[in-house]
Amino acid sequence: MEVADSVTCMILLILFCGSAAGNRKALYSFKAQENAIAMAPSSDNGICKSMVETHGYDCEEHTVTTQDGYILSMQRIPVGRSGGTPGNRPPVLLQHGILMDGITWLLLPPEQSLAFVLSDNGYDVWIANSRGTKYSKGHKSLSPKDPAYWDWSWDELVAYDLPATFQYIYDQTGQKLHYVGHSQGTLIALAALSKDQLLNMLRSAALLCPIAYMGQMTSPLAKNAADNFIAEAVYWLGLSEFDPRGDAVVNLLKDICSKPGIDCTNLLTSFTGQNCCLNSSIVNIFLDHEPQPSATKNMVHLAQMIRQGTIKMYDYIDEVENMKHYGQATPPAYNMTSIPNDFPVFLSYGGEDALSDVNDVKLLLGSLKDHDGDKLVVQYRYDYAHADYVMAENAKQDVYDPLIAFFRLQ
Repeated sequence: MEVADSVTCMILLILFCGSAAGNRKALYSFKAQENAIAMAPSSDNGICKSMVETHGYDCEEHTVTTQDGYILSMQRIPVGRSGGTPGNRPPVLLQHGILMDGITWLLLPPEQSLAFVLSDNGYDVWIANSRGTKYSKGHKSLSPKDPAYWDWSWDELVAYDLPATFQYIYDQTGQKLHYVGHSQGTLIALAALSKDQLLNMLRSAALLCPIAYMGQMTSPLAKNAADNFIAEAVYWLGLSEFDPRGDAVVNLLKDICSKPGIDCTNLLTSFTGQNCCLNSSIVNIFLDHEPQPSATKNMVHLAQMIRQGTIKMYDYIDEVENMKHYGQATPPAYNMTSIPNDFPVFLSYGGEDALSDVNDVKLLLGSLKDHDGDKLVVQYRYDYAHADYVMAENAKQDVYDPLIAFFRLQ
């Protein structure tokens, strides 16, 4: 088992560091990329065509432009597979986590994937894709080859991506929306709620593997990377884009996973914790689409949180830089106790999760101790780890059905 863990760590380190080094030349260039602005993909090669319509669902490709110029892709599943009347269904936005994209919610068969399950249960489903991921590479004036394109952390997802997607859905539907976040998708929602943002457009939030405090996480890969300043080293090398998806590595992993007797669900263990309920075939499907890039600055921000055990804005380390950005020598904190006590929250966490660690979640729950009793539903799955929440065979029965029951009460 120790040898397997070592191999897992080695492969994942190659995934998260090796392929980034291969991109150094392209990412080192500070030259303006004239006429090279990446636009959103056409509807012919987007998520709708490849992942939704193939299962018999209607699907629409949408784009929304953030205040700071990023062009984000969103997919809408307006009705379930059995049809129905679009337009009068409660909207729900699905927001993926770090190093993932909207396909997170479509990896399982239709009867098990949350996006399809919600659609078949009468919801107007919207799928977000954060800046920098495959289908959200667009910008009004920057190319992804320009390091300035990658000058952001999750602070900007809170300040720009979430408000833009919320406003777009609200304008399109005329209704307040439900929200489902996984991992980093919970972090940005909690941060926004703590600043009293978006509440006028939001009915409720479901937080799967909630991330706020990260100081007690047990993931060997994430913790070692943070303790050894790996993301900072990559950043200092001039690698603005953190791209874990190298074709050679992905093909190698697929080849390994296809061999008899190899269970590649173990590949995720050193990062996510021991997932209980993944079908061995899910890893091949996962590798067809994930992982996705993020900004190296975002990885640095998360590493800061792991080392410090706090939930603060990005720390420029230099007091002068912090003063320039925040008007104070240290970055401001996101105060979890500021989340309105009467806002409906469904929170589900797993006992085996190495990223959203039980002790860190307890710190978050301590911040929510004054929440109205009928507005906070907490679910604990002792056997679930991080990937189970989006890829487990039994997640529909264990998590999604209770989540939908919660939504129906709001």
